[in-house]
Amino acid sequence: MEKRIYNEETIKNIGKEISISGWVDTIRSHGKILFIDLRDKSGILQVVVSPQQEDVYDFAKEIRPEWVVAISGVVKERPERMQNPNLATGKIELEAQKIEVFSNAETLPFTIDSDGYEINEEKRLKYRYLDLRRGRLKKNLIARQEVLYFIRSFLKKEGFIEIETPILTKSTPEGARDFLVPSRLQPENFYALPQSPQQYKQLLMVAGLEKYFQIARCFRDEDQRADRQAEFTQLDLEMSFVEREDVMEITERLLINISRTIFPTKKIQEIPFPRLNYKEAMEKYNIDRPDIRKDKKDPDLLAFCWVVDFPFFEKNNEGKWTFTHNPFSAPKPEFMEDLLEKKNIKNILTTQYDIILNGFEIGGGSIRNHRPEALESVFEVMDYRKSEIKEKFGHMLEAFKYGAPPHGGIAWGLDRFLSLNLNEPNIREVIAFPKTGDSRDLMMNAPSLVTEQQLKDLHIKIQVRKK
Repeated sequence: MEKRIYNEETIKNIGKEISISGWVDTIRSHGKILFIDLRDKSGILQVVVSPQQEDVYDFAKEIRPEWVVAISGVVKERPERMQNPNLATGKIELEAQKIEVFSNAETLPFTIDSDGYEINEEKRLKYRYLDLRRGRLKKNLIARQEVLYFIRSFLKKEGFIEIETPILTKSTPEGARDFLVPSRLQPENFYALPQSPQQYKQLLMVAGLEKYFQIARCFRDEDQRADRQAEFTQLDLEMSFVEREDVMEITERLLINISRTIFPTKKIQEIPFPRLNYKEAMEKYNIDRPDIRKDKKDPDLLAFCWVVDFPFFEKNNEGKWTFTHNPFSAPKPEFMEDLLEKKNIKNILTTQYDIILNGFEIGGGSIRNHRPEALESVFEVMDYRKSEIKEKFGHMLEAFKYGAPPHGGIAWGLDRFLSLNLNEPNIREVIAFPKTGDSRDLMMNAPSLVTEQQLKDLHIKIQVRKK
């Protein structure tokens, strides 16, 4: 097979013989001439099959949409009246001299030449590998890559180190239910998948690495919610020797630069981003993630804002104190004494800061407790016994005894940020292989049953519920 080039490169090869490969998008007949629109990841190229090439012509008449083929021929400039200004390759076409079929394709279960919103989503997710042939989704995934590449380049220039943290970790209370993974080698013990890299990134600060970031996979076993995913992606970062303003400044600057570079048609409503404290937001908007857009009909308007000065604690359904955001947050400095003495609990404000975009919380962070006695006080306020604190968080308290710098950070929900910038109705449209609202993977048919032997190896016995 001749060396293959992408469709977008053919414009540089007028008059040359080349070979292209891809999927048959459409086949049209005009008189005796066949036109094949061939699609690859770079776009579409029109192929002309003339009856003068008798063997190729007869072969081409058998080809159907979505067949995977290679076509060799000569690149020719189209007649001016036949050019298509809507295609990057619209000024040229390929005169076919040879066609090779790699694989046939049955009729697809749905059309892929539309945006796909009108198609039943469960069917789209079942055949996601076909749904991803859709131009809109390909564009979304390319935009996702561009954003991730920009973030990595930006943070590297700012002195951050990208570090991967473990996926198999310890189950600790962080606000949502953990996904548990049984250990075969340590019977009756379990790992947990990380809800976030929170503890590891703080331990990296203790390690003296000072500026860390990660494009992190996170896992939360939450109840069914329409626009949440059991696994999702965060930009996670942490910095040593910083105050709240330092973390907010670099976050704001990164968001502005992404918008200007990757999404230039978007307009940021106000720079610097306006700030509201929690009390103001609730009094004015009755919500702690307000949509402050001046024109909510403008799809290209980005209204960022910060919400700060949250209560540290709130009462749960059992009447006990729990954290509002993160148990590892530090209180505002003027409330540190109250925390250590465990008094004035309802009035303690945390250093938490949330970044809001068009009424959605896209990220949140805080300055952390780096003193072991302060972190221990947080859990005592929440009515944890000393033994529980040591069992669940002893590794953090131990680490802080060996010289922990003041530190803070933030995590963004990248899926949400992308969906808002791409004007998508939900985060599933910017994830390659998302799950349903109740965390099912319809394409892989997961979760699924496992064998008795697998359960036996893990020392697990399934108890069937009585109906």
